[in-house]
Amino acid sequence: MPNEDPQSRLAAAPRWMLIVGTALVMALAGAFGLVRATDAQMDGVARVPEVVPALSPATPGVENYLLVGSDTRETADPGDPDFENIGSADSNPGKRSDTLMVLRYDKADGSVSLMSVPRDLYVRLGTGEKYDRINAAYREGPDTVVRTVVRALNIPVHHYLEVDFQGFKAIVDAIHGVEVCVDRASRDESTGFYIGRKACKVVDGTQALAYARSRHFEQKFKEGGWRMDASADIGRTERQRKFLNSLLKSAARYVAEHPFDAANVMQEATAAFSVDPGLDLVDLARKLRPVADGGTRSYALPVANDMVGSRSVVRLVSEAAPLLAYFAGTGPAPAVPGP
Repeated sequence: MPNEDPQSRLAAAPRWMLIVGTALVMALAGAFGLVRATDAQMDGVARVPEVVPALSPATPGVENYLLVGSDTRETADPGDPDFENIGSADSNPGKRSDTLMVLRYDKADGSVSLMSVPRDLYVRLGTGEKYDRINAAYREGPDTVVRTVVRALNIPVHHYLEVDFQGFKAIVDAIHGVEVCVDRASRDESTGFYIGRKACKVVDGTQALAYARSRHFEQKFKEGGWRMDASADIGRTERQRKFLNSLLKSAARYVAEHPFDAANVMQEATAAFSVDPGLDLVDLARKLRPVADGGTRSYALPVANDMVGSRSVVRLVSEAAPLLAYFAGTGPAPAVPGP
């Protein structure tokens, strides 16, 4: 692996989990029937009209939502405890989409499936001939991200959702924290995550984001002190799944115990997103009820490691074909891999 600047490593954390997490909170509120979105709340949702020409026409049987995590620092608050770890817009200019997620809604049976797309996937950007990692597409605009995903994966994209760091933290804080469990003292010095012993701890938005962004996860052993997680992406994916389950449980518990605050949770969720003009967030929340109930399929896009010059990239492998056919609406659901 080539040496990377620490600031670049901070910008490289996968973000699909953050997107799905905020969607889960919205879905939960809708599933419990405790939230009725008002016109004022819907008016607060930022729209991204430039993606409209890139979106796919309706597809029989399926509806795909592209979930994008922006690492922009434009909304970063210098007063936040994690401002030093996240950085400013001056020190981290521009935006990246690092890792993407595609949510598939089945129109026939109402089932929901999720597919993560690695940020280092080597693809042609937009409709041009330039090759780069897929996370570079966002520098050209949200419409280029959509066109890149459609072209690279040969699947339709019907709707677009985006969230940034600040929006994710606001969601976690709206439900008064999420429980994170570790089996020994754990940390990531790059993001600021730290739990000093084996424990389950309710963390606020700042620590939740630090955990979710962790790419340099370490644990402390009696012999040898702190050790970096050797499982790399596999270990990070496992932690992400655990976090999503914990976020859902924390949200369920909070909404059940504080039903009159559910509207505030919905308000934070709607404020966190930027979406295409045709997306109805209340309708999406209804469609996401299977996610809130734990009835969803979750997939990682099959890829293989490669090098382009001195850069590490990943490329699609033939094993990805059945999964992509499923998301295109032309094939059955593949078996879900074990944890």
